[in-house]
Amino acid sequence: MAAGISLGLVILLIGFPLIAAGAVILGVAAAGVALARPSAPVLGGAELAVGPDYALVGSALGLLKEPAALTSPEGSLLIANAAYRERFGATKQPLLLATDDDGREALAVARNMAWRDGGGCVAGVATSSGTCPVEVERVGSTGELLLWRFPQPTAAVDPLSVAVRQAQGLEGERLSAAGVLAAVVDNEGVVLGANRLFFGRAMEGEQRREAIFAHLVQRAGDQQVRLTIEGEHAQPLRLVHLPLDGVPESGAGMFILFENQDGPTNQSTNLQALLDVLPVGLALVDRDGRFLTMNQAFSQAAGVKGNSLPVYPGDLVVKEDKAAVADAVRRNARGPAMSGDLAVRLSRQASEPVALTIAGLRGLGEASVLLLLKDNSEEAKLKRQVAQATKMQVVGQLAGGVAHDFNNILTAIIGHCDLMLMRHTPGDSDYDDIQQIKSNSNRAAGLTRQLLAFSRQQTLRPQVVQLPDVVSEVSHLLKRLLGETVELVVKHGRNLGPVRADPGQLEQVIINLAVNARDAMEGKGRGTLTIQTYSVKANQVAELGSDILPVDDYTALSVTDTGCGIAPSVLGKIFEPFFTTKEVGKGTGLGLSTVYGIVKQSGGFIFADSKVGDGTRFVIYLPVHHEEESAAKSRQTSKDKESELWGSGTVLLVEDEPMVRAVAERALTRHGYKVITAENGEGALEVLEGGEQIDLLISDVVMPGMDGPTMVAEARKSWPELKILFMSGYAEEQLRNSIDVDNVSFLPKPFSVQELAEAAKRTLTAK
Repeated sequence: MAAGISLGLVILLIGFPLIAAGAVILGVAAAGVALARPSAPVLGGAELAVGPDYALVGSALGLLKEPAALTSPEGSLLIANAAYRERFGATKQPLLLATDDDGREALAVARNMAWRDGGGCVAGVATSSGTCPVEVERVGSTGELLLWRFPQPTAAVDPLSVAVRQAQGLEGERLSAAGVLAAVVDNEGVVLGANRLFFGRAMEGEQRREAIFAHLVQRAGDQQVRLTIEGEHAQPLRLVHLPLDGVPESGAGMFILFENQDGPTNQSTNLQALLDVLPVGLALVDRDGRFLTMNQAFSQAAGVKGNSLPVYPGDLVVKEDKAAVADAVRRNARGPAMSGDLAVRLSRQASEPVALTIAGLRGLGEASVLLLLKDNSEEAKLKRQVAQATKMQVVGQLAGGVAHDFNNILTAIIGHCDLMLMRHTPGDSDYDDIQQIKSNSNRAAGLTRQLLAFSRQQTLRPQVVQLPDVVSEVSHLLKRLLGETVELVVKHGRNLGPVRADPGQLEQVIINLAVNARDAMEGKGRGTLTIQTYSVKANQVAELGSDILPVDDYTALSVTDTGCGIAPSVLGKIFEPFFTTKEVGKGTGLGLSTVYGIVKQSGGFIFADSKVGDGTRFVIYLPVHHEEESAAKSRQTSKDKESELWGSGTVLLVEDEPMVRAVAERALTRHGYKVITAENGEGALEVLEGGEQIDLLISDVVMPGMDGPTMVAEARKSWPELKILFMSGYAEEQLRNSIDVDNVSFLPKPFSVQELAEAAKRTLTAK
């Protein structure tokens, strides 16, 4: 108001009296509005908090159809909706609704969960008005109230509703295509639903509402009816009543009507057409227990070939199940109509039990029993594959653990051999013995690498190698694997370029291919396995006619056998994991998939060519490795200079295995380092906190208590520039995926003294 009056005076002085009066009026009006606005009550200079409006909350709860109530944290009832009062009473607290001690305890637990976590629930609590679920939620602006809800239990599935959906869905369309009318009727005879053909022929327009099935058909003889809409001269239809599971014995169920124009022959044809379009295996059996007909799905599931039907259902199952099947068929054929399931084993696949449903039929001529059989061969195959994969995973984990422990032992043996060789020169009496121990230890290390390869935890160590050298290393093992009936022929080409790959993995590739070839030649008497290496120049790649192989220089390795060959339908699947053509229990399906993985990891390509009866040929193309001469010389010079491995500084060595810790400490000390050791991660952190200047931390990855990565993560918080070298018997690739630590080096076990010194020097000098 003051601002309005001041503005009016200014404008009046300028010479605009009307505008000045308007400004004064606006100021007065603004003051009136401000004075009329309600203000929150104050107490001691602060506004009072407004409490919950229970009337508004009650109106909101009244919108819920399910019982709901609002209580204090202790469970005192504050407000409840009409559904709650009607069901439990107006004043009864939710905590007191249960009629037994278990229910009261469950309600108390749900209340405590809601108060602590924001929500809680009970699956079912027995109350005076029946068993019901309970949900509790912490609500309110400050979370000091509890909202209790009692949802209505889910209604059971109505078999008639399911049958209506089927009749009006895809199943009904298939029946219509086969010329079959289908309708679903309730206990009162009202048509609840039907397929398109029934609606089109038996009903029209308004008749679809509350139509009575008995009004839509007229009796025309034994098990025959006519459609009322078509008149008395219409062709009769055969009527079959199919009761539904879960529906009491009455007139309710599904009625199907078949054309019956040309007598039994046409009836049989229509019935067979109906059965063949159904996706489940169905067969009809007469009163004497003999097969009348079966659809294609049943024939496929039971393994029936051709058009020749077996005589009795018991002919399809193993000897032990014949009596049970025959007895069930006889009871359903002559007694009251009922149904049941039997777990049987089919003769074609006795190892996998299947469910055979046997149901009695009435009013379908000679057919008295209906058999239902599901083809679960694919399901059984998937189960076997999952079981095989699970078994291989468990075995792989076991193999990986064994390899890890062996790597620790071999690290100690190889390290002590290296330390002893520093004190013995060639010509000493013990020199050759030490060399033999080290050689055997290296062979054992090769075996552990194979265990890691089997468990898919191998550490790839690419080297520049010649394929003939790799073949020569593995030839003596191949001769023992192939046996006396297989002749091994090895041929090497000239001017072969070097390749860069892991020699141990290449040996595994050759062994796997040789073992598969041996198995393929078992039934043919004597056979020949030919291993050949040859050079493929870039200008020859185009002549191979392959769209996959890039133009480059390759060194090829071919493995050819004179076995039974591979069928064309199978040839495209041989590299898939767990795919095998061998009998159950004789093949894992991992051999060729492992070969494929190793070849692809090495940057190569593998192709298979086979003809049934004439053998198989696998060809592996590995790109030629081109290495600069200066780099090779520099690397050779660095290997020759042992003095370059000499270092300085303080190294903190963390290893839980005493034998590995001892050999690593001695090796690092001999190369000039000051070494402080710790048995676990906790001890290493104590050393770091003691104030000692640590230049390099060398730690095992897997240790009891605090493991290596956890210890390093804690150390990096205070010493972010600390250089880290991890050593472990597990695979580097696997560990790097699981270690969330940056800027670390890795040394796989087992390692020699020189390899440890090289890794320490490399980690210290890295930027």
